Amino acid sequence: MRQQKDGRGVRVETVIFAGGVGRRMGGSKRPKQFLELGGRPIIDYTIAHFAEHPMVSRIVISCLESWMPYLESFLGTRHYTTPVDVIAGGSTGQDSIFRGLAHLRERHPGDEEAVVLVHDGVRPLIDAATIEACATSAYECGPTATIAPSTETVIVTNNDGVVEHVLDRSRCGLARAPQGFRLEGLYAAHLRAQKEHEDDFIDSVSMMAHYGYRIHTVEGPAENIKVTTPMDYYAFKGYMEARDQRMLWGDEA
Repeated sequence: MRQQKDGRGVRVETVIFAGGVGRRMGGSKRPKQFLELGGRPIIDYTIAHFAEHPMVSRIVISCLESWMPYLESFLGTRHYTTPVDVIAGGSTGQDSIFRGLAHLRERHPGDEEAVVLVHDGVRPLIDAATIEACATSAYECGPTATIAPSTETVIVTNNDGVVEHVLDRSRCGLARAPQGFRLEGLYAAHLRAQKEHEDDFIDSVSMMAHYGYRIHTVEGPAENIKVTTPMDYYAFKGYMEARDQRMLWGDEA
């Protein structure tokens, strides 16, 4: 499945939620998604991957309301050809995602074919191949989680800290993003969650699994971490510096 920006084929759109205040980022005066590297906020590195992808036809950012003017001003300097809408996020990630879905649905109500990718604003190390794989899986198979292989043994303990299970690492994956869905299906699940006062789902895949959907997976890059702590920020900085060195000197550097 290929979606072109000229409108042919299935619509693929993206909700990027960026409503967090970044309490785990230590003494920073900026929310984590607006910390800068090389004169660009982290969220712009994230946006660029989707805005420059040939499958993605529109992006909506559910943004911390007090930072909307800053983001809109910065995006005005970027001149992306893909439309990027900035809207006010909600009090939770779940609510921010719903607001993004509702915004997209208002533009194209009832499009059962449309695919939506849900991504975190502070996961800037996604790549084009994973975006395409997730969108294609969501369209052809159903709700899809991006994962990275587990490189550590996972141990399950009881409340006393006693080991109950040691999981088979070869069958374990680490949750990453994006997550892909049919837009109408995910929107309907959100409405059901609101009706049932279920407002604490950790992510959209958890919501869909709760309502009985079979979740598929695609593998994404291990480095696609969520930048939530100072250590994460420096890992992101180090990765970008290493990438720039490879581009400058070639793979031998």
